[in-house]
Amino acid sequence: MSLFNYSFGAQVLAPDCTRFRLWAPSRQEVSVEIDGMPPVAMRRQDNGWFEAETRCGAGARYRYRVSTDLAVPDPASRAQAGDVHDASIVCDPHAYQWKCAEWQGRPWHETVLYELHAGALGGFDGVARQLPALAELGITAIELMPVADFPGPRNWGYDGVLLYAPDSAYGTPDQLKALIDTAHGLGMMVFLDVVYNHFGPDGNYLGAYASSFFRDDINTPWGQAIDFRKRQVRDFFTENAIYWLQEFRFDGLRFDAVHAISEKDWLAEMAERVRAATPPGRHVHLVLENDDNTSSLLERTPKGGFDAQWNDDMHHALHGLLTGEREGYYAGYINQAEEKLARGLTEGFIYQGEASLFPGGPLRGEPSAHLPPTAFVLFLQNHDQIGNRAFGERLTTLAHPLALRAASALLLLSPHVPMLFMGEEYGASQPFLYFTSHLTPELAGAVRNGRREEFARFKAFSDPSLRERIPDPNAEQTFLDSVPRAEGEAAGAWRDWVKALLTIRREQIIPRLQGAKALDAQIIGPSAIKARWTMGDGRVLMIACNLGDADARIAYDQLTDGQGGTILFTTDGVEDAVPADTMPAHAFIAILEPAS
Repeated sequence: MSLFNYSFGAQVLAPDCTRFRLWAPSRQEVSVEIDGMPPVAMRRQDNGWFEAETRCGAGARYRYRVSTDLAVPDPASRAQAGDVHDASIVCDPHAYQWKCAEWQGRPWHETVLYELHAGALGGFDGVARQLPALAELGITAIELMPVADFPGPRNWGYDGVLLYAPDSAYGTPDQLKALIDTAHGLGMMVFLDVVYNHFGPDGNYLGAYASSFFRDDINTPWGQAIDFRKRQVRDFFTENAIYWLQEFRFDGLRFDAVHAISEKDWLAEMAERVRAATPPGRHVHLVLENDDNTSSLLERTPKGGFDAQWNDDMHHALHGLLTGEREGYYAGYINQAEEKLARGLTEGFIYQGEASLFPGGPLRGEPSAHLPPTAFVLFLQNHDQIGNRAFGERLTTLAHPLALRAASALLLLSPHVPMLFMGEEYGASQPFLYFTSHLTPELAGAVRNGRREEFARFKAFSDPSLRERIPDPNAEQTFLDSVPRAEGEAAGAWRDWVKALLTIRREQIIPRLQGAKALDAQIIGPSAIKARWTMGDGRVLMIACNLGDADARIAYDQLTDGQGGTILFTTDGVEDAVPADTMPAHAFIAILEPAS
């Protein structure tokens, strides 16, 4: 028997018996074509469902015949015999023998995330080989960019079309399970980025037999909106979340761009159903990317809610302070940058109902100061914020190196949940570019041209000849250039520095995180702030950071409000400067004050 009674796809009922189910409300007749067998007519049931049971087992290859001239892969395929247009494969969810079957996960507050692209690190087996070094560094959770089957061998993953099938370019379903099993053996969690707001442009056949899966009255930046008003559509995605968490034993999911999902109530419903399907005692974590800053979704209850949200607000504020960039969405963060940084550190979201980009513009966000700091995932870099740049530059090539170190200390020692992007732990300088491998020249050309035209509104690319220099996403070299590499002694020094900070976090911050809440924050100079939190044990964590080029004037007693305390960490020169009432440029200090 399967682990869960899924509505969609092929489920092995016995070694030689499989049930096939397809929702095809646009069709009157459907059959399943299994390699080596005559076609099997599927019984039409209520509400557009078709079902058949037949004598075949794991390994059988099949398609659904939805018309005389079209046979399609299963939209809930568990594995593909090739690529997105090829036959689907019946899989046995019990075939893999788990070594860490008793793993229950880790509490959310212990999370130190490391986002990675499986293809860039050598597929599922390649990622598994990286895990011991990451665990030794202090990483407690890796997060895979989407792995759902996409066209061709190279893609960020956000063009997935078969959302239940790990892409064969990375490995088999059992190799993915082995990766997760290996992580659990090292005490590490594994998260998966899932995309429920759109399908990719190549290989999605749903419109041919289930046109009501989509809405004609709403478009997203990626095409037709998915119709979450339909119960079958809701179930398709909710069951997908449960599938990854149960069958593959992922410890958590990151939900991509949920602001593009029009039916917001589905998010709450989905979270509640996922929680209900989770066995008692097991830690499962749900994390949002949500430009709407809907803090109410982050209010955990026994039955539902999300654990945290990627805090783009804080990234944008920190990036602006580190680079001085003002175009695009950074325009909403460059004015009163210190105030914005202070608010984000202590209240989570910077925008909590204000117009975010220009006076009179759309309001964005809900009040978030009541949420714990662990409700926010903090990062300096991620796949989007590097890869959506024309040339994919990392901060190592954009920011003053000492300012970047100070910001990195802020990232790793603040009470927010920190996330590193692959290569960040050793100061990688290679770009991370946007890459695809679309199978048709027309689509590849459209993506290349569209990518270059995206940047026409930026001053640096107003000249069309400059836009032609933007790398072609479909070129294999674009992918190869995006593989991070640790080079020379500098990489080792960066890694040692990150390990030292994560050791402090593990020993001094994480044990005090539960029950932590913000006290206050203040501006101590241009691009310089200090913030304080009461930790769960009553002690006070004070962090001061100066990302600017000029010294800030503040006395040591002012840093700690006269309380003194234990210095957890400083960047070079701070201890010598503070007695002279100075917070140097590009500096950071963390102090654990006594309980008040």
